[in-house]
Amino acid sequence: MKKLSARRRHPLAALVVLLLALACTGGLYAVFAPAHPAKADETAQSLAIDEGKKLFAVGCASCHGTGGQGSSDGPSLVGVGAAAVDFQVGTGRMPAQQPGPQVPKKKVIYTQAEIDQLAAYVSSLGAGPSVPTKAEFGPDGADIAKGGELFRTNCAQCHNFTGKGGALTHGKFAPDLEGVSPKHIYEAMQTGPQNMPSFPDTTLSEQNKKDIIAYLNAVNGDDSVSPGGLELGGLGPVSEGLFAWIFGLGALIAVAVWVAARTAKAKKS
Repeated sequence: MKKLSARRRHPLAALVVLLLALACTGGLYAVFAPAHPAKADETAQSLAIDEGKKLFAVGCASCHGTGGQGSSDGPSLVGVGAAAVDFQVGTGRMPAQQPGPQVPKKKVIYTQAEIDQLAAYVSSLGAGPSVPTKAEFGPDGADIAKGGELFRTNCAQCHNFTGKGGALTHGKFAPDLEGVSPKHIYEAMQTGPQNMPSFPDTTLSEQNKKDIIAYLNAVNGDDSVSPGGLELGGLGPVSEGLFAWIFGLGALIAVAVWVAARTAKAKKS
C-alpha cells in the first residue's frame, strides 16, 4: 500500500478553525464598529466640560473661584445651571467689565459654541435649569391675551406694561425687553438674573412663559400700532407729564410773551 503523504485531520479541527474565525471577526467588529450613540454623547459632553473648564479658568475664575465656589468678587455658580450661563454670557453681561449695582448688557465676546462649553462645565458643578429648547419658548400654541394678563400681573411693575423697562432703586433698573431673543427672556424668567426674581415652573409654567413671550413679541412687533399716538417711550404718566410741562407750559409762556409784545407795540402806536 502507498503511504499517505499527509496526516488525517482530527474531527474537531474544522470546529476549532470556525471558532477562531468568529472570534477574529468579532474582534474586528469591536474595533471598527461605530460607537454606541449614548457613549458618543457622553464622550462629547465630557469634551465640552473639559473645554468649558479651560474657558472658565481664563475668563471667570478670577471672580467666581477656580471651582465656581464664588468669592468676594462674584457669587457661587454651583447649582445655577446651564440656562444662567447661556443668558449671562449670551447677552454680554458676563464677564463683567466693572462692579456696580447692576451689570448692563453689552457686546458678546464668546461664540455660541464657547458659551455652550462654559454652560456644560458650570452645569457639571451642580444641577440647575437647563437651556430651553425652541419648543419651550416658540410661538406655537401660545396665548397672547393670557400672556398679557400674566405680564401685567408679574412683570409690568418693573418692566412697564409693554416691556420698555424702567428705573429701580439704588442705581438698578429693569431693562428694555424689545429686541431681546425669546430664549433669553425664557432663561431670565427661569433663573432670575441680578435684581429680577426667578419664576420656576412651579410659579409660572412652561406654557405661561411661552404666553408671556408671545405677548411681548406682539406688542413690540412691527404690526403693532399705538392707539394713543406718540408713545413717548411707553413709560406712562412720567414721560407724558414731563412732555406736558416742557412743551405745553413752554408753549403757553411763548404765547404770553408774544401777546405782551403785541400789546406794548399797539400802545406805542
